[in-house]
Amino acid sequence: MGAMSQFRSFFWRLIFSLTCCLLLIDVSAHAQVLVTLGQNFTGTSYDPNAPVLPPDANGAIGPRHFMEFINGTVAVYNKTNGQSIQRKTNVKFWSDAGLIISPDSSVSDPRVIYDPTVQRWFASQVDFNANGADPTASANDFLLAVSATDNPAGSWHGFQFQSDPDFGNFADFPTLGLDSNAIYLSGDFFHTNNPIGPGLVSIPKADLLAATPTIANLTWFGVMDYAVRGQVLQPAICLDGSSVGNILAMEDIGTDTDPHSNIVSFVVQNAAGPGAATLTASLDIPVSPYVVPYNADLDAPYFNPLQPDGSTTLAGNDARLSAKVYAVGGVLYAVNNTELNNRMAVRWYRINAVNHTLLESGTIADTNLDLFYPSICANTNGTVVIACNGSGINTFVSCFAAVGQIVNGVTTFGNLILLKSGTVNYHGDDELIAQLLDEPLISRWGDYSATSVDPADPSRFWTIQMYPSDADIWSTQITELITVPLPSLTIATAGTNVLVSWPAFVTGFQLQSTPALLPTNNWSLVTQTLVTNGNLISTLVPISGTQKYFRLKQGP
Repeated sequence: MGAMSQFRSFFWRLIFSLTCCLLLIDVSAHAQVLVTLGQNFTGTSYDPNAPVLPPDANGAIGPRHFMEFINGTVAVYNKTNGQSIQRKTNVKFWSDAGLIISPDSSVSDPRVIYDPTVQRWFASQVDFNANGADPTASANDFLLAVSATDNPAGSWHGFQFQSDPDFGNFADFPTLGLDSNAIYLSGDFFHTNNPIGPGLVSIPKADLLAATPTIANLTWFGVMDYAVRGQVLQPAICLDGSSVGNILAMEDIGTDTDPHSNIVSFVVQNAAGPGAATLTASLDIPVSPYVVPYNADLDAPYFNPLQPDGSTTLAGNDARLSAKVYAVGGVLYAVNNTELNNRMAVRWYRINAVNHTLLESGTIADTNLDLFYPSICANTNGTVVIACNGSGINTFVSCFAAVGQIVNGVTTFGNLILLKSGTVNYHGDDELIAQLLDEPLISRWGDYSATSVDPADPSRFWTIQMYPSDADIWSTQITELITVPLPSLTIATAGTNVLVSWPAFVTGFQLQSTPALLPTNNWSLVTQTLVTNGNLISTLVPISGTQKYFRLKQGP
């Protein structure tokens, strides 16, 4: 049966005998989601005249634009055709937002989110001393901006404030989250290259949306203890109002070779004010053990993805939650890297945002590929998209995605989908510098990617990944994935009736029945009243004592 035929008609058979025995057969196989690629274009490429390593592939989709916000470049594209309509440097972006970046400073680690509930964009970075031998030896600033409209190519209002006003520690790897109450910024704090702990800032959202935006009522929670709050905090992004203030972190991001088995969770309370926000106690969420081998040659807790030339100098990810955490329908979606059978693999999690229990987790792996720098997103229809890089002895670094569907609380992912093929082994300019300095060879990659849901159509997901377009040139690839969850029927007895139900996202379908599956048999419209309750449409059909088959069919 072809893909379109499968989409147009799915059958569940319910057979009744005189004793009302019941047999339920799913003949739609195991397909969960139909996926097609929409826009799929190259964004920015490494420029040897203005080198930035790594780019930190990041971006988000809005109502009319995709905004790419990576190290060195801010670009805005028309989402209907991929045409670039604005391009500027990071420093120019912040200058246009009203900030003054010192000539001795640079900016790094970009994050951007579009919030359809207020029709605004939020963006962040950190600055650092570009002239010092060790940038972590001095304090740096958080940079935060809010757009004036839903057009990211328009005007922005920026803020610059010291990341650690208490002791002047340096904020590395900043993260950004938001919900109906607040905007949250976090950093992994260092001093003279020594890790100190995670820090967190909460800013009332209403203050940033005021006619004159302000950060006067921000709450700074200080630099905290890794052992209490975990490593590398990811404030959740919640756009449907189902949760507020959720923060996730891994117990350990892989600084040793031991397995670890906890995610740390806590909540920011009173983030909207008035008064200061507070934090709940941390809770440990037990998960399946994850491990990231320590690479003694590089003196770093990195996986090293294999490339076709046999090299392992490409720096992969550790076990941190490097990409955004999404909250949808009261569930937190998160993803990180782990090891499976000596390959980099992707571990995903679904966590109850209210009671902080693990609902479900799984691992996406490939026997021939290392999978690294994953990002995750989900919509209200229960569709989940994970995108990542993958490489192996027969595959140059390429862009992939896996699409899953949640049915009865169980998430099933399909096969990896190739989004963009790499065509060459990658060995960045930083390898040449290391060779000249007689240091361990390493090519920086990552440090993260991003996937987001189209606010105009939640069945469409957009992701930004990286691929090598030349031996020492990285490029970003921006891809639209159009998803169609396959409708499925469930049938249960209800007294003298059967209750036939299917997901409420299924529109444009009719429920039909027939007494026999014969080529010449006619299907009849089920005329009983349809009732929508939450995420389900259902109807009661009287038990007739004879067998009956049901199907959903698109159109009349």
